[in-house]
Amino acid sequence: MKFNNKLAALLLAGTLGLFSCEESALLDLNVDENSATSIDMAYLFSLGTLRIAGEHENTRIPMLYASTMIQHTASTAGYFSGDKYFYSAAYSGAYMETHYPNVLRLFQHVILQTQDDPTMNNFRAAATVMKVFDMHRMTDIYGDIPYSEAGQGLEGAEYWFPKYDTQEAVYSAMVADLLEARSLFSESARALGVQDFVYSGDLTKWKKFTNALLMRIAMRMSNVDPATAQAVFTEANSSGTFTSNDDIAFIHFETGPQAINRNGLSDGYWGNRKYGRDCKLSETFMNWMIDNNDPRLMIVSGGTGNPDDASTWDTAEDAQSGLPNGYSSTTLKEILSDSELAEFNEVGTWMYSFMNLKYQDWEDPYYLISYAEIELLKAEAALKGWISSDPNSHFEAGVTAAIDSWVYFDDSFARTDDEISAYIAGRGFSSASDEGKLKLIGEEYWAATFMNDIESWANWRRTGYPELTPTQDANAFEGNFIPRRMRYWENEIGSNPENYSSAVSRMGGDLFATRMWWDGGN
Repeated sequence: MKFNNKLAALLLAGTLGLFSCEESALLDLNVDENSATSIDMAYLFSLGTLRIAGEHENTRIPMLYASTMIQHTASTAGYFSGDKYFYSAAYSGAYMETHYPNVLRLFQHVILQTQDDPTMNNFRAAATVMKVFDMHRMTDIYGDIPYSEAGQGLEGAEYWFPKYDTQEAVYSAMVADLLEARSLFSESARALGVQDFVYSGDLTKWKKFTNALLMRIAMRMSNVDPATAQAVFTEANSSGTFTSNDDIAFIHFETGPQAINRNGLSDGYWGNRKYGRDCKLSETFMNWMIDNNDPRLMIVSGGTGNPDDASTWDTAEDAQSGLPNGYSSTTLKEILSDSELAEFNEVGTWMYSFMNLKYQDWEDPYYLISYAEIELLKAEAALKGWISSDPNSHFEAGVTAAIDSWVYFDDSFARTDDEISAYIAGRGFSSASDEGKLKLIGEEYWAATFMNDIESWANWRRTGYPELTPTQDANAFEGNFIPRRMRYWENEIGSNPENYSSAVSRMGGDLFATRMWWDGGN
């Protein structure tokens, strides 16, 4: 027995020695000599850009929550959680779940890998702008978020459990990052070229976009830090921002795109998932357009009827009807007249106006920030005394741009100058009080950001305009109020517990009711 044990030990030792000698050679067998060992950062920049508009998260926060919370759309389907104030962990946490690994990680890697290479300054700068754009959405959805340590897991274990920065600190960092990025754009560095799905390499427009984003960020914090907000806004404005719809920051897609190269909102509403069948235009938004003789009515609405069968469509303006927010197919029947109930029993929600299919193609552009938004922000800044220009001119320019920009989706959406002028005159901006002007700016910003509903929701929380009435549902998660934020991705409770708990304690709870740092209340 002793002999056998000694023999076994010798054989084991010999085997281990042999493996030790040849370990390197064995491991080399796992290396594919035909595979790339590095990747051009330009491709990661492109992939990160396309993923901002990706399908998964755009069927969740923007569509299923924000659009219905802000009463642009409505649905009787329970999974459209926003207008009934339900909580869905998968929907509420979706932006955090998908954008940290799929968007921020890519942009942050580009930034870190190009920081010592001046020839790649344009990619570093553009990646920074896109990172800030996406993190601005992230913080306005959740509040305190990982920012300073986020997206750097490949750089070391110390970043595997990133701290949550306060929203105030995130805002300060975003401003600093954008100012640095703006200074890096250079005609002498490698051109962005075809890897740029926003401006096709036009650096002048990238600088304008950077300033536009600075102005949006500045106005968001105007209620809590007006001095800093004014300084950031006026500096960005004087440095040069959007001057026409040609400057709009869109993500552009190819005709007949596949996989990720397609508009995620279109894919959610009417592409693969086709949630648009369960979603109608909100009665709130529809009645607002009707009451104001808005020429966008039959742009936004595709008509009533079965959206899959054009022979059933009624596209007469006086036939349009919005679906009230906050109802199920059962509770809706309780508020319908006898004639409406008879129609509903026959055709269901086909009696309500559906979203126009002409702006739901895969290759339609995806909004980041528009010229209309910037002009409306300038109108507000002029009323605040931040800039000396005429708020009336900015209001007119903003509304005109918002209506004219629909032609980027379909030529049939063009409206005449006379139609637009008549609409603007009917709004009565020039004769309104200052508070009345702020109300009109808020309403037009809401209309201008249709299909860009994370921004609609954020601006409503800041301004209180438009004046929305919360819906009433007995099963509302925390109560019948329009949420001030989304709850964090639940995975963070177990995977990053100390930092999650610290943020929640600091903010006052991981609740729909918890307010943003910049949310002055309304």
